[in-house]
Amino acid sequence: MEALFATTLGVMTSSGVYLLLRARIFPVVMGLTLISYAVNLFIFSMGRLPTGMPAVIGKSAEYGDPLPQALVLTAIVIGFAMTAFVVVLALRGLGELRSDHVDGRETRE
Repeated sequence: MEALFATTLGVMTSSGVYLLLRARIFPVVMGLTLISYAVNLFIFSMGRLPTGMPAVIGKSAEYGDPLPQALVLTAIVIGFAMTAFVVVLALRGLGELRSDHVDGRETRE
């Protein structure tokens, strides 16, 4: 199961990096989103979440660690806000520069 999870994280990260290198607005936003999802899954998996354990401290001798869930939830909210900001920034750049290239100019072929 760990090999499948590691492969999934590797594919998500490499796909995100590939999309970041495309130098167009939409693929860059999608690449950043994929990388943030991969990091969130990585943080979540490092928490070693046990199954069948209560999440409330004091109900039993062992409990689930709430820190990974709190970190991932915070990262999701921040990631959503940053994605919205990047999309608005990209739309403004598209309107002013008339190009969807991240440098604002087309490559010459």
